[in-house]
Amino acid sequence: MQTAAKIILGIDPGTVIMGYSIIACTRQKIQMREMHAIKFSARLDGYERLSRIHEKVTELIQVYQPHEFAIEAPFFGKNVQSMLKLGRAQGVAIAAAMHFNIPVTEYSPRKIKQAVTGNGNAAKEQVWKMLQQILSLKEAPEYFDATDALAVALCHHYQISSPIKAAAGFKGWEDFIKKNPDKIKK
Repeated sequence: MQTAAKIILGIDPGTVIMGYSIIACTRQKIQMREMHAIKFSARLDGYERLSRIHEKVTELIQVYQPHEFAIEAPFFGKNVQSMLKLGRAQGVAIAAAMHFNIPVTEYSPRKIKQAVTGNGNAAKEQVWKMLQQILSLKEAPEYFDATDALAVALCHHYQISSPIKAAAGFKGWEDFIKKNPDKIKK
């Protein structure tokens, strides 16, 4: 009996370049369905860019019908205006997912890098190399924003399929074992 794949939409928000990816996960098998980035014209005003972000996320949801939506959280930088723009881009993407009642989860850049490479300070190139290994990918996309979005989706898959997450609510391994004796192999 084959189980249906869980579809995850990953977003790397941005008002200059927005990365997005779709992965399908069946147990531990992960298949990349799409990975791209949109570069917005410098001639577009900020509100038109936000509108295009909303349109694209809505289109992806309608085409792929994801079960989960994962997005990179804005990180604190020195430029407040940049952070404000990034937060707006993130909010518009999240609003599209919420409109379709898709669960939304956000991850810090550090958490994403840690989940994919084991190093929360990894460079974008290191993240891409690891994604290539994990998913047997060959051709690099034009922008690392696309690979960042793929890393967001993969991070989310790892988080929701982790056996540790299944053990949440227990006081430790002893408590888990006591309450789940059927999980022990002898």
